[in-house]
Amino acid sequence: MIYIIVLLIFDFYYNFYTINPIKKKRRILKIIHFSDTHLGYNDLEIINENNINQREADFYDAFTQVVEQIKIIKPDYIIHTGDLFHRSSPSNRAIAFALEQFKIIDELNIPFILIAGNHSTPRTNLSTPILRIFDNFKNIYTSYNQQYKKIEFDDVIFHTLPHMNDETKAISQIKDCEKNIDKNKKNIMMLHCSVGAHYLMQEFGEWVYPKDLEYIFDSMTYVALGHWHGFGNVGKYKNVYYSGSLERTSLNDKRNSKGFINLNISKDIDIQYKQINIRPIISFEIDCSDYENSVNNLDIKNIKDSLVEVTLKNLTTIQSIDIQNSDIKNIFKDALNVTIKREFLSNISDENIDTIQAVSLQEYFLEHIKNDTDQKQYEKLKDKVQELFSIYEESIDDIA
Repeated sequence: MIYIIVLLIFDFYYNFYTINPIKKKRRILKIIHFSDTHLGYNDLEIINENNINQREADFYDAFTQVVEQIKIIKPDYIIHTGDLFHRSSPSNRAIAFALEQFKIIDELNIPFILIAGNHSTPRTNLSTPILRIFDNFKNIYTSYNQQYKKIEFDDVIFHTLPHMNDETKAISQIKDCEKNIDKNKKNIMMLHCSVGAHYLMQEFGEWVYPKDLEYIFDSMTYVALGHWHGFGNVGKYKNVYYSGSLERTSLNDKRNSKGFINLNISKDIDIQYKQINIRPIISFEIDCSDYENSVNNLDIKNIKDSLVEVTLKNLTTIQSIDIQNSDIKNIFKDALNVTIKREFLSNISDENIDTIQAVSLQEYFLEHIKNDTDQKQYEKLKDKVQELFSIYEESIDDIA
């Protein structure tokens, strides 16, 4: 009797799960994509309490924030799309920092794939690529030999195309990449280049991905890009993304949003942009036609330790001498650094442009002052202008 009951129960469950099979949950592939970390970059000649250039330290801090997020998110893979270092021969400090951080990542047992960018690639074959220092790490996979390299795992293939000094070589390497696409796996393409002229950085050696080979993007699960320092997808492609840089290498980069991509792949791809904390850049304008009121109306309560850019607009020649840079910097004394731009009142007609070009800058400047002042003021300012130009010319001669 017991035997019959057991058979009936087995038959029930067998028929139930055969007729109503449990749907297998699709595995989500988690990838962190970051890029253009430019370790070793320094600027502004400001030294912090640890005797390190403050901007260099900012870049190390940005990288550390990503490593901390990797520990929390626990992705299946980590990818870096170029310009790990700011130079192909980085400083000892930058190398030591990178090795320390890569050791932390390596111990997480998460595969980390990184490619070389134009900043990390030697310009001649006489130098050893700096990324070679990571070759003996267990979970670090590098691509730096200026050619296509396939890095394959059970569920995904990373098609890596590092920076190539010879742009004509790129086409054959991209074709090699296309031949290795496996439709039974996820295919991740990794590039450090400009996909279209819009993404050029005006740097030495950068190359543009060929327009007629963009069709390959459609065969990829995801295309991870490096080189451009802003986050976003490229054109019509919903699977092609720049993660952007972690910090700004120029004050012309006004983006205060910097971070990395947290990518989730199942049937579709889900892109989440994770912002990190960086030193903000804040812009101000001072209207010199109403200088005192313009200064009094400045909102400077949130400038502590920030990078400040001040534009002096509608300057007259007299004001350009009266308003010293030191006075402006004193207004923003809580900022880490203050950059000042001067925009003069435009009152130069087309007719006298040739005249301006025919005289020296000093002569033109003095003539401009003469027209804007009375004789007594002019004589007073004339000596000061001549003194300043003399100092300037001496400094130029010293450099020459």
